Amino acid sequence: MAKYNIRPKKEKPANYRMAVSADVINEIYEQLLRKMIVEKKYRDPHYTAARLAEEIGTNTRYISAAVSLRFQQTYSELINGYRVREAVAILTDRRYRGLTMAEIAAMVGYSNRQSFYAAFYRAYAKTPKEFQDNFYAKSLELRRSRKPRN
Repeated sequence: MAKYNIRPKKEKPANYRMAVSADVINEIYEQLLRKMIVEKKYRDPHYTAARLAEEIGTNTRYISAAVSLRFQQTYSELINGYRVREAVAILTDRRYRGLTMAEIAAMVGYSNRQSFYAAFYRAYAKTPKEFQDNFYAKSLELRRSRKPRN
């Protein structure tokens, strides 16, 4: 996967993950979900694990442990997942058809188009534009096949 300079994920054990109590992990998990799903904090390109930790009254190691144990991802992967899923919703919504990829990237929390493309490609093995073009081509094909023929 040389496209977009994507490198394989390196696995390294973090001993502190096991030192955090299950109650603390559960509390962080609940607050993290609220911050992402309800408040949509991932839309802020400057929303870091440190800022999240400060907002919920913990530290970044505990955030890292909670994300790793509950989502089996890093904080960055989690944030990018929320951003990319929202981008898919925008890319497939006709109301947003006229937006540029840079505008969509900004809407979902990327500070630049290149980061957006790299994260999107990592998730779908297509660029956002390719994904959108495929979606609308299939949608048009489906509508044509449903039209009654005389």
